[in-house]
This record gives sequence, structure tokens and C-alpha cells, in this order.
Amino acid sequence: MAAPGAPGGAERRKHAPLQRTHPAAWLWLSLAVIGLDQATKFLVARFFELFERVEVLRVLDFTLLHNTGAAFSMLAGASGWQRPFFIVLGLAVSVMLVAWIWRAPRGDKLLPLALALILGGAIGNVIDRVIHGYVIDFIHVHWGAAYFPAFNIADSAITIGAVLLIVDAFREKRA
Repeated sequence: MAAPGAPGGAERRKHAPLQRTHPAAWLWLSLAVIGLDQATKFLVARFFELFERVEVLRVLDFTLLHNTGAAFSMLAGASGWQRPFFIVLGLAVSVMLVAWIWRAPRGDKLLPLALALILGGAIGNVIDRVIHGYVIDFIHVHWGAAYFPAFNIADSAITIGAVLLIVDAFREKRA
């Protein structure tokens, strides 16, 4: 056992430098979100017919839906201009998010976590728009006859990331 103040002793552990996470590590999280999102969409598209509904819980159904619009199917009825618009927007936001992750302070965890989740979700939905011309949604939450708009893993990651981004902004304000 090392004496107090000797290398490897309690003193050294007490003053050890903060572990710094390299920005590329957060991009692995984004890739995991993309992989999970695309895998679940593939399975639902493979095994469900369009509009087919399977009750998972009393408040949760899996239903294959195609969303040509934005969040909550906004602009779904537009004439088709929305597909290239949302692809370009998603790619531009993704580039911005990568730059933001790269510039985040190395000791910070919440900000890059939030950004990585949003990045993974954004790219997951862009992939759908490029390949299919629409986003595959399948998670359908409801309470009785009141249905929340369907969503997917990418949307969930974006939402969780946005909430964490807000939490981080309030945390910064108080510090």
C-alpha cells in the first residue's frame, strides 16, 4: 500500500485529472442511434403491411405509417417539395451538430450527449427520405381514442436530445 502523498496513493486519486472524452466517441453514439433506428424500421417495414396495427400495451401500438412531412406529419400533404427540402435541411443540421460536438468542452458530458442523440436521429430520418421518399413511423402512443402522432426511434432520440439540450442550457445559466 502506498504512503499518503506517494505516487498511486489516495492523494494521487483525489487530484487525478478529469477524464476528457474525445469528440469522436460521441459520434459512436450517433451511429448506434442510426443503427437501432434503421434496424427497427427495416423490421417493421418487412413484417407489417401499411396501416397494420399490433397492440403492444393498452396505450401503445406498433403501426406502419409513411410520413412525407415533418414532425407530427406537418406538410405531409404538400406537393413534393418537402422531400428535397428536408433532406438538405437534415444534412445541414447534421454538419452543424458534428461541428458543435467537436467544439464542446472535453470534460462536458451532457451537451455532447444531447447533440449526439439529435445527430443520430436526424441522420436516421434523412436516410429514410433518401431511400424511400418518406420517413417510416411505427410507434403509436394513445390514451383511449386520443392518439399521439406516430414516431420512430430517430424521433425519440431527437426529442430526448432536445430535452437534454434544454436541461444543459438551464444548468449553464445557474453555474
